[in-house]
Amino acid sequence: MKLSAFGRKFTAQSGITSLMDDLGNALASGDDMIMMGGGNPGHVPEIQERLRGILSDITGDETSFRRLVGIYDPPQGEKRFISALVELLNAEYDWNLTEANVALTNGSQAAFFMLFNMFAGDDGEGTKRHILLPLAPEYIGYADAGLSDDLFRAVKPEITETGPHEFKYRVDFDALEISDETGAICVSRPTNPTGNVVTDDEMARLEALAERHDIPLIVDGAYGTPFPSLLYVDATPRWNDRIVLCLSLSKLGLPAARTGIVIAAESVIKALSGINAIMNLATGSFGAMLAEPLVRSGEILSLSRDVVCPFYQRKMQKAVGVLHERLGERCPWSVHKPEGAMFLWLWFPDLPVSSLELYERLKARGVLVVSGHYFFPGLPGDDWRHRHECLRVTYSQDDDQVECGLSIIADEVLRIWSEH
Repeated sequence: MKLSAFGRKFTAQSGITSLMDDLGNALASGDDMIMMGGGNPGHVPEIQERLRGILSDITGDETSFRRLVGIYDPPQGEKRFISALVELLNAEYDWNLTEANVALTNGSQAAFFMLFNMFAGDDGEGTKRHILLPLAPEYIGYADAGLSDDLFRAVKPEITETGPHEFKYRVDFDALEISDETGAICVSRPTNPTGNVVTDDEMARLEALAERHDIPLIVDGAYGTPFPSLLYVDATPRWNDRIVLCLSLSKLGLPAARTGIVIAAESVIKALSGINAIMNLATGSFGAMLAEPLVRSGEILSLSRDVVCPFYQRKMQKAVGVLHERLGERCPWSVHKPEGAMFLWLWFPDLPVSSLELYERLKARGVLVVSGHYFFPGLPGDDWRHRHECLRVTYSQDDDQVECGLSIIADEVLRIWSEH
């Protein structure tokens, strides 16, 4: 089989395909694998009960059920959901949105594929533009989303110690370079994989840079504000025509519904809708119809704040406690200050083996994590040791499983040190 350049690129091995293959194979095998690698959200009982009730209402009404399964939505997405969302956000934040500022996609991953290739790559006029990631490490799913190679540029972060065995990444604005070849800036908030929350001041400075250079600032809010609000520190939601805000229903508890939300200038939404039509004909209705009553009533904000966020914060605190108990002062280790999302980013300074080898050793012991080296798209070279000393682990699953997995990780790290 002779493949095109597109075919070769998107069938090659990548971090995100490796991650999803691992998860799928582990689930299919029936083995007792402890799943601490993927971003699958936990099962929040209150959310599932509310969604079950809404689904029952939909299936019990002939007209609603027909809309759910038998009618194409327009390429922009389900109109009633979009209308309810615009009304909610304007009432809550006074953003002055219209329905022309919102589009739905078949998951956030699809949204970023479209956005990155809209703003970067070959511009047809002799310039190859890139997406600037101001804070590496960044989301593993970005790395291979470009139709062309070298779509990303990233800079090393400033690393500050914030407590015993705790550190935080900050944007190094002195190292941030924006040129005529920069098509857009993109930052996730909270950051996947680290749980870092870029501060309001950092966001304001990034927005000012985007304004000065007349480029978009893409904000990946899949875990953030205004929903699902997996934030353990204060973070102000912000939007204007310069910002492309990307939200998701996945971490609220609807990952299988594959519903991404893009809030942007009308010109961006019009372009996304056109690409949606070409790629998908339409977006799926399922997630939007399930979530519409929550949006229309405003429950989506209160449930995020009062149910979803505390659910994950309790899990985070338990997980960090396990690390301190199992590792203590027995070896060099640190965790990124957990400010949001559902991950711990573990750093083992000077570990005698790479994070990839540690991943393989843990996999052999029945624990799936993700090697940290995958999370540095756009960072030149491969000689920064730090990128090979980190792991991403999720604490979203059952508490006993998470404790068992973290205990095995700690035991394996201590074993490596004892071997060397």
